[in-house]
Amino acid sequence: MPIWVALMVLTTVEENQAPEEARYLLTRTCQEATEPASHAIIEMILTIMVYKFEQLSRRDVESMLGITLKETRVYRKIKEEGREEATINLIIRQLTKRFGELSGEMRSLIAALPLPVLEDLSEALLDFTSLADLQAWLDRQ
Repeated sequence: MPIWVALMVLTTVEENQAPEEARYLLTRTCQEATEPASHAIIEMILTIMVYKFEQLSRRDVESMLGITLKETRVYRKIKEEGREEATINLIIRQLTKRFGELSGEMRSLIAALPLPVLEDLSEALLDFTSLADLQAWLDRQ
């Protein structure tokens, strides 16, 4: 049975069967679903279980299912992507405040940098005196 159909079935199972069914679905999701879809499926499973066990908190439901969302690979990836995006935005704002509007090309070069390099740039930009310094730094990367 496809995962999406199994999700619908989860809404109808008895409370005593629901935790086992939900754990099974979580395992299948991690094995079968792609990254973007698995996050959505995990969220749906948790939401269904929170409604099914409305006397429990979300944390209690996560505990019942043996997961902590923060420990899942999907959550870590999303968190890292969010951190990367926030770092890019902060660096671009700092550079714009210091040197004026950046070209689209320069913004693209910065946005394409991996997080560790972005972190290096966030320190290096403190020593830049012009956009030429930024360009020279980017050329070395």
